[in-house]
Amino acid sequence: MALDIFLADEAATIRFGEDMAIGLKRGDYVALSGDLGAGKSTFSRAVIRAIADDAYLEVPSPTFTLVQSYDLSVPVAHFDLYRIADAAEIDELGFDEALADGICLVEWPEKGEGALPADGIALTFTHEGDGRRVDIDGPAPALARIQRSLAIRAFLDEAGYRDAIRRHLTGDASVRAYEHVISGGTRYVLMDAPRHTPGPILAHGKYYQQIAHIAEDVKPFIAVGRHLVSRDLRAPAIYETDIEQGILLIEDLGSEGVLDAEGAPIAERYLESAACLAKMHGQPFARDLPVADGIVHTVPDFDRDAMQIEVSLLTDWYLPWKRGTPASEDERREYIAIWDGLIESLAAAEHNLLLRDFHSPNIIWRPEAHGTDRVGIIDFQDAMIGPSAYDVASLVQDARVDIPGELADSMLAHYLSLREKQGGFDGDRFLRDWHVMAAQRNCKLVGIWVRLMQRDGKPAYMRHMPRTFRNLTRALSHPDLAPLRDWCEKAGILATES
Repeated sequence: MALDIFLADEAATIRFGEDMAIGLKRGDYVALSGDLGAGKSTFSRAVIRAIADDAYLEVPSPTFTLVQSYDLSVPVAHFDLYRIADAAEIDELGFDEALADGICLVEWPEKGEGALPADGIALTFTHEGDGRRVDIDGPAPALARIQRSLAIRAFLDEAGYRDAIRRHLTGDASVRAYEHVISGGTRYVLMDAPRHTPGPILAHGKYYQQIAHIAEDVKPFIAVGRHLVSRDLRAPAIYETDIEQGILLIEDLGSEGVLDAEGAPIAERYLESAACLAKMHGQPFARDLPVADGIVHTVPDFDRDAMQIEVSLLTDWYLPWKRGTPASEDERREYIAIWDGLIESLAAAEHNLLLRDFHSPNIIWRPEAHGTDRVGIIDFQDAMIGPSAYDVASLVQDARVDIPGELADSMLAHYLSLREKQGGFDGDRFLRDWHVMAAQRNCKLVGIWVRLMQRDGKPAYMRHMPRTFRNLTRALSHPDLAPLRDWCEKAGILATES
């Protein structure tokens, strides 16, 4: 369904260009039609400057050069076809190459009819009084992205942030995306987290997210975030919410992480992150957490079904990719039986709130603060109640970073020392459970990397595979995991990958 919006003046046109910049992605062709002075160039300039995050970037008109290219985080090529004599000239301008690598903005697209894609995003600008109207058409997925960006702008307007400047921050392996929002001299973070689309039913009438207890809306983030703050842990404050649409405006904890400029771990920051977990695990957890009036989030258990469906990613995704054939039924049955025994043994483990992905991408370092307040936590919407060893394994065996053995040992020792000082802590039992949880997490990850590549078209995550197998090999060194180690060796996956 086509969209149309009214832009009252040039400032509204610039703001619309910034909103469109958030909704565009690599491979988008945007056809800009309209009379001279209708706003096409103003719009294009706003899009390019927003993607560059540079309000003063020189963006000359391509009227005479025919195309201007910008090597940005997402490359942009700005075409003006008014002066071409034949649509065949578009090939000489490098349109196909530019579209394959980034975004193409094309003014006067009618001059290239027959040589341009038929499935682009079409914006038609027409004068209307002192302003202009823009009709927007295109493929349904592209229109959905644009509608979402415009809905976020309406959310900010209604919340009183009408002057807000929006800039893309990040989108990772999940369906969530993040923006920086600057308003009144303050920078915020906007979480764009639409409700999950249910997947295929896998077992017990449930789809993957339900079985694995993946957050399907923003309610868990609100509830768990405020609970962490109540425990004197540094989660971001939440300023504005639209639970139904899945939009949150939250505190910006900064952009400094726990890695140095070369991507290596900074020992002090990892050690303090381990202390943060010790502080959290030394306090009792709560299960029913308030979200808003009349809404309560019940933190789920990291139960057998959740653990099993995660480790099944190894047999469902990794093995078929590695060997070219699916896992046999005998292999699956033996693998499931081994994990059933390990999961059963975790009933006696220490349980607490586990954050699920406590590692470098989700830790903000706040150098101006003190102690564990320096550790900002930003990803916890999938939190569960489970063995506290899980988050320690997630940190010590960071999925994205090579952690030197000495630092890994120091983190474990630091955590254990702090927990022992709290009293009532069984360090030997914890270390045994740490190995089980490390194995569970790494069996999940090897499947996730393949799934991200094959299903989601994100091959870059495969670079983490060798590290994941090195971590898995260490996890399997505990005697209680000998059956799983034997199964992995029979499946032929340890020696080749680690």
